[in-house]
Amino acid sequence: MTLTADASATTSYDLGPARALSCRECGHQIPLAAEFACPQCFGPLEVAYDFGTVTRESIEAGPKSIWRYRQLLPVPSTVQEHPNTEPGLTRLIKADRLGAALGLRNLWVKDDTGNPTHSFKDRVVAVALAAARELGFSVLACPSTGNLANAVAAAAARAGWDSVVLIPSSLEQAKVLTTAVYDGTLLAVDGNYDDVNRLATELAAEHEDWAFVNVNVRPYYAEGSKTLGYEVAEQLGWRLPQQIVVPVASGSQLTKVDKGFTELGKLGLVDATPYRVFGAQATGCSPVAKAFEDGHDVVQPVRPDTIARSLAIGNPADGPYVLDAVRRTGGAIAHVSDAEVVDAIRLLARTEGVFAETAGGVTVATTKKLVESGALDPDAETVLLITGDGLKTLDAVAGQIGPSATVPSTSKAVREALAERGL
Repeated sequence: MTLTADASATTSYDLGPARALSCRECGHQIPLAAEFACPQCFGPLEVAYDFGTVTRESIEAGPKSIWRYRQLLPVPSTVQEHPNTEPGLTRLIKADRLGAALGLRNLWVKDDTGNPTHSFKDRVVAVALAAARELGFSVLACPSTGNLANAVAAAAARAGWDSVVLIPSSLEQAKVLTTAVYDGTLLAVDGNYDDVNRLATELAAEHEDWAFVNVNVRPYYAEGSKTLGYEVAEQLGWRLPQQIVVPVASGSQLTKVDKGFTELGKLGLVDATPYRVFGAQATGCSPVAKAFEDGHDVVQPVRPDTIARSLAIGNPADGPYVLDAVRRTGGAIAHVSDAEVVDAIRLLARTEGVFAETAGGVTVATTKKLVESGALDPDAETVLLITGDGLKTLDAVAGQIGPSATVPSTSKAVREALAERGL
């Protein structure tokens, strides 16, 4: 099946099946370019496509990375010829023990900690870099709450580009170090993420050769999140799950996973079966969950105060579209406390051997809450997105875990310690 953009919006860029940028509010289309706001109504732009014929066989014959889906992404046909981090095709785990603890009888965990810098951000950055190269940029940049900083710095280093990364000065030290190690320009800014994001928007207007992945090339960057949806469907044997729980920061990931599922159905790559999308936020930064609870269409900005810093975006750009996707599919959005987040990190680790960062704790804890409230069907096939590695947020569990005991170097002491644990 073909999804066609306005034929008048053409360009000479090689960005695969991408044919135009289309406003999500008014539908106005412009040629492909480094633009993110509609010139008619200032609404957000996203990529529109003419996919042509795409088959399961052509995808399965592709590389073991997100580039197996290059026929569905706004990237050049030569994308694999340039050095890149080759993210994607991370494992989908059948999570029976976690499911039993949560009350879900058919649970899967999409473990995206296996990406090159250990978060899903490698996906979106790889797509943004490929598009930015085609659009003529030479510096890769971003404002970030941490994971994106890692991904941009690493991708730029791999490509031989300079990078400029802006982070809140309060960011977790692990994420600061795992960005600084790539030796790009790293600037810590006094303020929260929303302050940093405003600064990045100003800098993007001043530096025409800087590709701010989540600002001036955001329409292309955001499309990388679709690959999570594509992989889940392919790994399930080319079918859509009945329920999926997604952490919400800007909201782009949730809306693009939904877009990916929709595209697969329209292209005939999966049966277009019903699915429900659920959103997860931390109570200390839950503007979208609050709007959902109150039945509002407008998301009121908040000042973040949570250990889940990777989700701490108080004014989420895609918040209204998250509400649309969740309501359209019959899902829900909920929020959980920091204490619940830490408990959920430990629950996931001890049941499935996956150590997630705080965003993963938000997802698992929110899932528990949604099951208990009756919003999630305990019998439906459910997928949880775990989007970042726990090694990035060690502070969240520091002081709460450690050795079971400290013992003298004798077998008797070991036996006694084991006995106390019932071993």
